[in-house]
This record gives sequence, C-alpha cells and structure tokens, in this order.
Amino acid sequence: MEDKNYKVLVIDDEESMRDSCSMILEKEGFETDTAEDGKIGLEKIERDRPDFVIIDLKMPRVGGQEVLEKVRTIDPEIIPIVITGYATVESAVEAMKKGAYDFLPKPFTPQSLRMIINRGLERKKLIQETKRLQREKKLMEENFITMVSHQLRSPLVAIVQYFEIILAGMVGEVEEKQKEMISKAKERSEGLLDLINDWLSIARMDSGRIVDKLKPTSLGALLTKISEFFQPVTEEQNISIVFAPSSGSDVVLGDEDSLEQVFANLINNAIKYNKPDGNVTISIKEMPDLIGVDIEDTGVGIAPEHLPYIFDQFYQIDRSKRKGDKGSGLGLTIAKKIVDAHGGSIQVSSEVGKGTVFTVLLPKAEK
Repeated sequence: MEDKNYKVLVIDDEESMRDSCSMILEKEGFETDTAEDGKIGLEKIERDRPDFVIIDLKMPRVGGQEVLEKVRTIDPEIIPIVITGYATVESAVEAMKKGAYDFLPKPFTPQSLRMIINRGLERKKLIQETKRLQREKKLMEENFITMVSHQLRSPLVAIVQYFEIILAGMVGEVEEKQKEMISKAKERSEGLLDLINDWLSIARMDSGRIVDKLKPTSLGALLTKISEFFQPVTEEQNISIVFAPSSGSDVVLGDEDSLEQVFANLINNAIKYNKPDGNVTISIKEMPDLIGVDIEDTGVGIAPEHLPYIFDQFYQIDRSKRKGDKGSGLGLTIAKKIVDAHGGSIQVSSEVGKGTVFTVLLPKAEK
C-alpha cells in the first residue's frame, strides 16, 4: 500500500476483536486506534477524525446503529464499516441506510477485512481526488472570471469611450461615411460588452455569489423607481405603463440590487417587444406566504414552442424587427437564477399577437 497515514478506529466491546483487527490493519500500513464502546468511540471520532471506522453493532451504552448515525454528522467523509456476530439481512439493510459503507459478519478472515478496507481505501482516494478536482475547477473559474473582467471587459469599455469621443468630434471633424462606420463598430462593441457583463453575472451566480444582503424590501417602491427610470423610453415609443400596487403587503425578504435587475429586465422586454401605442401593466398581489408581481404587455407575444426554453442560456427569439434589439440571450436566465436564489419562482404565459405576462413569486417577509 502506498499511503501509510490513513487512520482506522476499531470500536468493539471484545478486546480480542479490537486487537486482531489492529494487527491485521497495521501490517497493511494503516495507523490504528481502538475503543471499547460507542461512547468512547464517538469521542475519539470527534477528536481524531479517522479515515475509517470499524463498528460493532452490538455494544453497551451506545450501540453501533447510533454511532453510525452520528459519524455521518461529525464527518461525512469518514468511511464506516459494520461488523457483527448477529448478522441478519434486516440489520445489514438498516446499517446501510444509516451510512455504512460495507457489512462484515463475524467471524471473518483477515483476507475479508483487508479486502473491504482496500475497497474503502479506493473510495476514499476517489473522494479526495474529486475534492481536488473541484478545488482546481473553482480556482480555474475564478481565474477565468478575473481574466474576462480585466483582460476583455476593461479594454472594451475603453474602446467604446474612444468611439464616443470620436463621434462627438472632440478629436477633429468626422465625415458622414466615417461616422456611420464608427457608429456600427461602437454598436457592435457595446453588444459584446453587454454579453460579457451578462456572462460575468451568470458566472458569479454559479459561484454562489448571488444574494447576500437579504432585508425587507418593498416591491411597490422598487417597481415605482424602475418605472420612472423607463419613462423617457416609454414616452419616446408612446407606450403607457400602468402600475397597480398591492392593497395589502408588498414586502419581501430580498436583495434589492438583484431584484431591481430582475424587474428592470422584464419591464425593458415588455417595452421593447410591445406594439406601437401599447401598454405595460405592472400589478402586485399579496398571497398567504408570497408576494406576486405580474408584468403584462400588449406586444408581439411568444410562440408556444419557444416558451419551455426562454430561460435557457443564450436562447433567443426573434420577436422584433427593430434595429438594435438583439440581446445577449442571458437576461431571462439571470432573472430566473436571482428569483430562484430568493426561494421564489418565475412563470410566463403568452399568446402570439396579443402579449406576454411574466409572473414573479417571492416569499413574503415575516412581520
């Protein structure tokens, strides 16, 4: 055996069994310790965190089944192996349900013990290798997020700013043909920048950094602020926003910044894919444990075959022929991840030519 530092704790009320198991395993290169009952065994497990625990089911004070249950709580990576002189199918099944890796009836041969421990050792190494790969994957993801943020996003921001300076005539006169080409380049750069920003949002969410400032938040106040922000756009496109606040509570336990991102995305879509002289209706309703928000438009709608996929990453529907309407395909994915992280849900219903309704349900804040 290559590794000599794996620890095995033998818990058995028979001294001869403790000694024989220790002798067999020490010859295999394991470091061993023993305990004469479950109570002492649990104390040693808590203190020493062995890699394996051999547990006799029938012991005084604290029995093997109870030890099994507590081992999983103390450290789920410890591999427990059950031994007993009263082996039955029922006891074996019960031990497996409580987390035992394997079951060895007494009396057993040294070869049987070695075989089970070596199988457990293979599993232990697999667990360790999996954890190592997970750590490496997380580190690679974090490094990639940093690289995208600094090596791609920052130069793009600078490029867009340079285009704006040139188009404003601050570095000299720009001919009409040149202005047209630079404007197109600026538009494409801004689209790429939006895609990078959305992807960074997704990556941070997948890394677990999504909502960490949960506090009571009034959806009425939040939606009023967002509606006012979009007022210049709605006036330009002659679209009306109708807001119907809740007659009861509208307070959820949420992260205001991320919820603002959700509702801004949904309201922006309701405006962008609406018809001329259309309406966007925002309504809040109180339920026993939830607060619901409906965002309804009178726009072009979504065909039934697209509805199951609209929250998938990069899934896009050509719902409008307006110039510059193509997005990153991540907005609704981000919205769903944020709502899910709040313990809520987001639903959609739509009819082609008549409009779309997005419904967001969020847990109500406790009073």
